[in-house]
Amino acid sequence: MSAVPPQVLAIDLGTSGMKAALVAADGTVTGWAQRPVPLLVLPGGGAEQDPQAWWTALAEVVADLGRAHPEHLGAVATVCSSTQGEGTIAVDAAGEPLTRCISWLDMRGAAHLRRQFGGFPAYGGMSVRRILRWLRLTGGMPSTTGKDPAAHMLLVRDTMPEVYARTATFLNALDWINLKLTGRTVATVDSILTSWVTDNRRPDRVRYSPALVADCGIDGDKLPPIVACTEVIGTLHPDAAAHLGLPPTVQVVAGAIDTTAAAIGAGTTADNDPHLYLGTSSWIAAHVRRKKTDPVAQIAAVPCAIGDRYLMTALQATAGANLTWLKDKIVEYDDPLVGAGHLATDETSIFDAFDAILPTVPAGANGVLYLPWLYGERAPVDDPDLRAAFVNISLDTNRSDLLRAVFEGVALNTRWLSAAVDRFLGTPVTSLTVTGGGARSTAWCQIFADVLGVEVRRDPDPVAVNARGAGWIGAVGTGQLTFGQIPALLRTDRVFAPTAAHRVRYDELFGVYRELHRRLAPVYRRMPGGAHRTDQRR
Repeated sequence: MSAVPPQVLAIDLGTSGMKAALVAADGTVTGWAQRPVPLLVLPGGGAEQDPQAWWTALAEVVADLGRAHPEHLGAVATVCSSTQGEGTIAVDAAGEPLTRCISWLDMRGAAHLRRQFGGFPAYGGMSVRRILRWLRLTGGMPSTTGKDPAAHMLLVRDTMPEVYARTATFLNALDWINLKLTGRTVATVDSILTSWVTDNRRPDRVRYSPALVADCGIDGDKLPPIVACTEVIGTLHPDAAAHLGLPPTVQVVAGAIDTTAAAIGAGTTADNDPHLYLGTSSWIAAHVRRKKTDPVAQIAAVPCAIGDRYLMTALQATAGANLTWLKDKIVEYDDPLVGAGHLATDETSIFDAFDAILPTVPAGANGVLYLPWLYGERAPVDDPDLRAAFVNISLDTNRSDLLRAVFEGVALNTRWLSAAVDRFLGTPVTSLTVTGGGARSTAWCQIFADVLGVEVRRDPDPVAVNARGAGWIGAVGTGQLTFGQIPALLRTDRVFAPTAAHRVRYDELFGVYRELHRRLAPVYRRMPGGAHRTDQRR
């Protein structure tokens, strides 16, 4: 029997929980383990997770991998992580967290952001002068929803002054995991991005902008040093090695946040080759040669894992989260809709069940339309007040109609986003790779092909895309391959072509969808429970 090739322990920390896999340089993923980590939703737009729970869960998933694949775990020479982005943890001088991780969903810092960066003339409560400087230097700007570290850090400064005084460093989720792994405090070129304090005009030389740091309202010494995603930042700290059951000689590559890692794991490392990621949130992304920003649609090309490229990313706030909402809040565990006893613990069962139901409902869900804005939206509009809704329900509407409407609503929102992507890339997207957990639904992939009117190529192992991306970043960082070799390593599971008759129906629905946004957006801003109210559960 041939020896097991060197393995990368690929850590994949998402909003839903901690996952890990063993990945070889050729992209082969061996093993898969996961543990859920709860998201704490707080009044006033808060959303947090416990970083210590991440660390505990990581040891558990690595132990699972060791029991299932001892030879592969024994071949681990590198650890590399992909994590959720735009979270913020205040860390003391000993590296211990002073706060839970303020999640990328957390909007409590919005008012603090406007106070820090207001001025006349203003756009969205933010000084136009500052916006222009951000766009010139960084390629983007803070989200006025407060959903990124620029606002999170101000929230800590203004509402937790004792914590702020004790804070040695503010770290993103990726940075905190790397600190626990190595004892070294760093940020990557992509994890630091949404602090909006870096000069990104040269992708191979991302550095702090003194002007942006001076203006950000946070002491500059609380910001970590910046490294490339492919940099070997050290070996496992003895405590981490003991925690994970790995040798302390294992190298740690800095890794990347999820959007960056998925663009590598999807195999789309060539210029202008897009992928659609379907997870809790979703995005369309592609590597591009130059920095560019569409401030209206909230799309930017930003630093990424490939040192001489940028990654265009257009983020949709909630995609798979709509399915989670269906599963957790609408369909009960023993519902005959999915078969007794399978739903609560078996994610594959729910997708199998959905795929059995969706084709029984015609395109257009018998007139029902769903707006998928469960927690505001990021792009192509940045609006925290938008909320989800079913429209055009009648006495004839059944639950299967509602189910298909949810899948179609997410796809229609992606079509809205894709128009801005086409403008950004300068050419219409005619084919894209679909990946992420939501791509397990064959019916949903077909709906996306029909709604977008493009060829959709499915990743053969879409759940593993972030782990595969982390594995490949780790392999590049340790010299086992180059980014240019990656596209040839990924296979396609299935190609979905648009159905012409369905496209006609979806063209009609898309016009209605856009009109509903125009008419309802002002209404949402007036409704109780909006993002700027103090208690969403009152």
